[in-house]
Amino acid sequence: MLHALASLVAPAMMERLTLAINHVLAAEPAATQRLAAHRGRTVHVDLERWPSLLPPPPRLAFAVTPAGLVEWQAEGLAEPDLHVRVDASNPALLGARVLLGDTPDVEIAGDAALAADVHWVIDNVRWDAEADLERVFGARVAHDLARAGSALARALRTAVRTGVDLATRLKPGGAERGGP
Repeated sequence: MLHALASLVAPAMMERLTLAINHVLAAEPAATQRLAAHRGRTVHVDLERWPSLLPPPPRLAFAVTPAGLVEWQAEGLAEPDLHVRVDASNPALLGARVLLGDTPDVEIAGDAALAADVHWVIDNVRWDAEADLERVFGARVAHDLARAGSALARALRTAVRTGVDLATRLKPGGAERGGP
């Protein structure tokens, strides 16, 4: 039942994700300029070690548009020009880290020029939430909301790092490593 529901929701979710990615890319002219040089090239993101108890993730395949944005490819690609591999063994932690602005560990393989530009985008492009808030609420309110959001993000980042540190120190059986 969960798998069937996921397959119905996945296309809409991927369309929204693509809009969000393009919104962030469009705000950074250097990113769209770099990607526009690769128009028509394809990138496939592999979520490795995805938990089998969860519904499979939607296909994460994108084509670069002439404007330097991305277009989701719902149907299969022959052979993508670039593979981006991400460890997704803990999807909740991966999602939290991405939302908090941390760059996930990725492995990139394929076309060298496209790989260099995708790697640059991953390392350098971030969502400017304050600029988006300013368009809706004005500069003062946006600044206050962004400051409060930053404080919350720092607290969440600390909590996530503490949880990761604790999880890596504990053995599967629950005993702490490095003991007597």
